[in-house]
Amino acid sequence: MSNLAARPPAATTRPLQVPALVLVAAACLPVAASAGDAVRGAVLAAPCASCHGTDGHSPGEIPSIAGMTPEDLSRAMLDFRSGARPATVMNRIARGYDEPEIAAIVAYFATKAQ
Repeated sequence: MSNLAARPPAATTRPLQVPALVLVAAACLPVAASAGDAVRGAVLAAPCASCHGTDGHSPGEIPSIAGMTPEDLSRAMLDFRSGARPATVMNRIARGYDEPEIAAIVAYFATKAQ
């Protein structure tokens, strides 16, 4: 019997090696996905411009959302998502966002003046 056969495989004797970059990225995830992240909200809110206008300033009949209080905009989005507030399009759009995403969108539009 050889000396190698008596030792367990190397993978079971060494601790799991994880690249430092993966650990750093994992540590940052809660920060990057935190509620109220206006930078992330800017990305998520890009489709809103097609109806609500650039930066939430509507040029027409659709309400402007720039400058709405965070509470009002958050409540509107959550009500659209749950169906409590009827709509032709917004209820379908709002269902595509989870609560942290809605919070990020709200944070973004809260930075825009009325």
